[in-house]
Amino acid sequence: MRIGIDLGGTKIEGIAIDDGGHEIVRRRVPTPQGDYAGTVEAIVSLVGTIESSAGERGTVGVGIPGALSRVTGLVKNANSTCLIGKPLQRDLEAALSRAVRLANDANCFALSEATDGAGRGACVVFGVILGTGVGGGIVVDGRVIEGPNAIAGEWGHNPLPLPRADDLPFPPCYCGRSGCIETYLCGPALERAGGAASDAALARYEDRLARALAGVINVLDPDIIVLGGGVSNIDRLYTSVPGLWRAHVFSDHVATRLERPVHGDSSGVRGAAWLWGAPPDRCT
Repeated sequence: MRIGIDLGGTKIEGIAIDDGGHEIVRRRVPTPQGDYAGTVEAIVSLVGTIESSAGERGTVGVGIPGALSRVTGLVKNANSTCLIGKPLQRDLEAALSRAVRLANDANCFALSEATDGAGRGACVVFGVILGTGVGGGIVVDGRVIEGPNAIAGEWGHNPLPLPRADDLPFPPCYCGRSGCIETYLCGPALERAGGAASDAALARYEDRLARALAGVINVLDPDIIVLGGGVSNIDRLYTSVPGLWRAHVFSDHVATRLERPVHGDSSGVRGAAWLWGAPPDRCT
C-alpha cells in the first residue's frame, strides 16, 4: 500500500492506493495555519487514520509547497513560510518510524499525470500548477527530474517573457524579485484582473500563459503539458493557448499537446503516493 500526503495551504489530504493505482481510502484535515509543529502532528495523525482504516501499513510520500535544500536538507522556497528552514523530512521520519519521501507538490502532480494520467506513455511531461502560486514539474521516462539545486521545473520564478506595455509595471513577488511569471499567472492575479467573467482579462491571461509556456517548450520540448490548479478548469485555455504559443516557439511546427489532468485535484496526492515505485508505461 502506498500512502500519499498533499500538504496544502488550507488542507492536508491523504490517500492510500494499491499497486494498480486504485484508491483504498482518502481523508483530509485542515492545515494548522503558521504552525510547523502542528503541521507535523497533523500529517502523522492523518497517516495513522489512513492505516487504521485500510488495516495495513504503507509507504509514505509527501508533496510539499517547496523543496528540500541539497545542502542542509531543510525546506526552502515554500510559500507556506512556516516550513522554511525546517527539517520536515527528518521530523516526519522520526515520528512515523520509517523512511518518508518528500517532493515538490508540482513534481507530484506531474508524476501522477505521467504515471496513469494525461501524460501516460509520454517521454517528457511538464506538469503545471496554476493556483495560489505557479509551479511546474518535469517527468522524463517516468522519473521526476529535480536537478542538482532541487529547482527543476520552477518556471514560475522566471521573468515573464517579452513584456508589453500592459504587463508593466512589474509586480513584486514574495520571492523578492519583480515580474515573475507567478505574479501574472497565479489564480489571485487573474481574479484581481476581472477573473473568468472578463473576456479582456482572460485574453491577456492567455497571451501571457502562451508566452511563458513557449519558453518552456523552447528549452524542454515536452511531449505534453498538463495544467493543474484552479485556473486549469477554464476550458478555453486548451484551445486558445496552443494557437498563441506558435508565434514564440522556435520551430516550424509545434507538436506539444496542452491537456487537462485526468485526475484533477487528486493528481498531487496520487503523485505523492507514487513517489514510492511508480510503474510507468514505456514512453513512445
